[in-house]
Amino acid sequence: MYAIIEDGGRQFKVSEGDLLRIDLIEVGDETETVEFDRVLLVSDGEKITVGTPVVEGAKVSADILKPRVSGKKVRVFKFKRRKGYRRNKGHRQKYTEVRITKIVA
Repeated sequence: MYAIIEDGGRQFKVSEGDLLRIDLIEVGDETETVEFDRVLLVSDGEKITVGTPVVEGAKVSADILKPRVSGKKVRVFKFKRRKGYRRNKGHRQKYTEVRITKIVA
């Protein structure tokens, strides 16, 4: 069984037990689960249900493993030749790591 969910403007194909890095979400200290209600497609192996735009009554539950994870560092280097202009800047995207526990169609 798998589903396609939308979160943060991106689509993810998930099945139970998958690890997923989503955009950083602000959660309380006691919050351990998150639900995705924007389910675009659900498949149980035989039957595929496609939403218009979302599947009614479908939800995907996930446990939060790490509430704040930093991604790879991206270097932005600007350079103009013969002008002595150099700028070096870095960026690390922040993520929340979750494990998909249940898909309800």
